[in-house]
Amino acid sequence: MHPDHPLRRLLRQDKADSWAVRLLPRVVFGVAALYTLFTIASQSGSAFVAICALAVFGVSLWLLRRRTQLLMALASTVVTLALTGYWATTADIARGVKATPLTGQAVFGYWALAGMALLGAWMVKEHPGRRGVTVVVADVILVIASVIGMFTPEAGIPIGFLGVLGVLAFRGSTAKKLLTRLRRVPTTAAPGGKATKNPDS
Repeated sequence: MHPDHPLRRLLRQDKADSWAVRLLPRVVFGVAALYTLFTIASQSGSAFVAICALAVFGVSLWLLRRRTQLLMALASTVVTLALTGYWATTADIARGVKATPLTGQAVFGYWALAGMALLGAWMVKEHPGRRGVTVVVADVILVIASVIGMFTPEAGIPIGFLGVLGVLAFRGSTAKKLLTRLRRVPTTAAPGGKATKNPDS
């Protein structure tokens, strides 16, 4: 076997060979983790579903580890879905309406707005700010709108829609172009002279 063969390097565990030294513990712990997960998943159907969900979640986090803004936006959206669904369901139950977190027009309305905030931040080709921050701000307004909707059900969705739309417009390229045009407009005239004309007019 050649001295540089990967298996030989792994078995020798030369301290100067960082690849072999790091790989062996990873192999051992990886096999132990896989066996543990397999044992738990084989106990029942719900345990199998939970393990699969955790595996998908872990792989997603690993793939998004360098995309901080997208990871932050997805996490904010998940929290917003949970909170708005809870507030809408609580309001329905308080009014004597049978409801669950997966039923009701208000629940799906808030979820649609949360999806609109997430998609709206990434659909813009040139975004002047951080996209994840845009989604977080929109989600905060959406949660506030859902709290208002607990007391006045007719106002929750419209307020949330206007809030999300306003955040996307303010944080998007439209607001940037508007601010650029406003900066070009002269505010004061030079002493003893006339105000210059706007070149765009």
